[in-house]
Amino acid sequence: MRLLLDTHVLLWWLAGDAGLSARARTAIGNEGNEVFVSAASAWGLAAKHRGGRVPGIDAVMLDLEGALRGQGFAALPISLRHGQVAGALPGPHRDPFDRMLIAQAMLEDMSLVSNEVLFDAYGVRRLW
Repeated sequence: MRLLLDTHVLLWWLAGDAGLSARARTAIGNEGNEVFVSAASAWGLAAKHRGGRVPGIDAVMLDLEGALRGQGFAALPISLRHGQVAGALPGPHRDPFDRMLIAQAMLEDMSLVSNEVLFDAYGVRRLW
C-alpha cells in the first residue's frame, strides 16, 4: 500500500504521540507499505515552525530529509499537475496544504493517512 502522511500524522509518528490511531500506526510501521511525505507538508511545517506554532520540532526542521530517511519515508515533490488539480478542487475546504495532499493522494493512487474527516468529501482514500 502507498501511504501519504498528513502533516499532523508525521509529527505524531515522530513524537510517538498517542493521538495516532492504532490502525495508522500499524500501516505506517508495516515495512511492506511505501510511506510518503509531501513537499507541501515540509512547507507547512516550516511556516508553522517559523511562527513558533509547533514547539519541540527544532531538531526535525534542521534535518527534515534525514528524519524522513531515518524512518524509511520518501519525499513526494509537488508537480504542475498536482498544483492544477489542487487548485481546481471543488468544495469548501480552504486549506491549500490539505488541498494539495488530497490532489496528490488522488493522482498518485495513495491512501491519505489522516484524522481529517473533511477529506472524505473529496473521494480520497483515507486511512485512520
